[in-house]
Order: sequence, then structure tokens, then C-alpha cells
Amino acid sequence: MSTSTKTVVKLGYADYVRIPDDGLRHEIIDGVHFVNPAPSTYHQTVSKRLQHQLYTQIELGGLGVLFNAPVDVQFSPHDIVQPDLVVVLKNRPNIITPTKIKGVPDLLVEIVSPSSEDNDRRLKRERYEKAGVPEYWIVDPGEQTLEQLVLRDGVYQLQPAANEVRPAVIGGVVIRLLEVW
Repeated sequence: MSTSTKTVVKLGYADYVRIPDDGLRHEIIDGVHFVNPAPSTYHQTVSKRLQHQLYTQIELGGLGVLFNAPVDVQFSPHDIVQPDLVVVLKNRPNIITPTKIKGVPDLLVEIVSPSSEDNDRRLKRERYEKAGVPEYWIVDPGEQTLEQLVLRDGVYQLQPAANEVRPAVIGGVVIRLLEVW
């Protein structure tokens, strides 16, 4: 009796950069390629409004840098994601390279779409937790909710819902959700 073993090849950054620019959102998570269509206009509106509040308080306040999608975030050779919003605080500029963010940002924000909801709520949550991302927000435009997950002892803890969100990793910043929806 013989047995065979199927070799699984994990994709990496070299594979990622060879993906043609087709207007879709490409990511590699644990070596597996994922593709999502462009987000809806309301998704983009929510992203813009969150970005505005984060930008004016974090970047203009000299606390760090804010990036919006598309921007590559590489955690490992086999994990390259494109969060909707990325915050890197000023004490960690070394993870920002000319082509991508290579390392763990301080805050990642994913705005769910019908095509990305499962990945955002399960797969990316697990990957971000494993990578050690200190804070992760899951924003649901349809439900008008923001789930604030803060890493404590290596595990995400869901913070109580509120109309104002205060990032745990950035003191003095307040996001007014009534101005987002």
C-alpha cells in the first residue's frame, strides 16, 4: 500500500506583487490568495469619514501616520493584507517602507462588505490577533456598528459599544460615530 502526500505551496510577497492590477482587492493570508471586488460607495463614505477623524487627530496632531486602502501590510512571508485604514504611531516609523508596511501596525480598521464579512470577522481577526496587532476595529456600515477589539495577553477583548470610540493604543483621540454614519 502506498501513500502520497500533497505538497501545499504557500504564496508569498514575490507572488503577490506579480498579481495583475485588475481593480480588485488582492490579499494573501496564510499563503492563500483572496480576491474581493471594489467596495460600495457607502463603504467608501464610511471609510472617508473615519479617515478624516483619525487623520485630523493622529496625523495632524503629530501622533503618527494614517494610511487608507490600498496599502500593503506584510506581517510575515505568507501574510499580506490590505486593511481599509492603518495607523502607525510615531515611535515605530521603521515599519513603513517605500512599498509597504512591513510589521505590525498599531491600529487596523476593516470595514465589512458582503464579500469580505467572513474574512474580516473570522480569518483576519485571527490573523491580526496572532500577529499581535494591538487594536483592531471591525466596522459594519449596514448595522452602523464598530467593534473595538483590544489585544490583552495575546487575546482580543471586545470593548463596550459606545457612540464615541477612544482608541486604547492612542491617548486623547475620540472618534464620534454619529459623524461616521
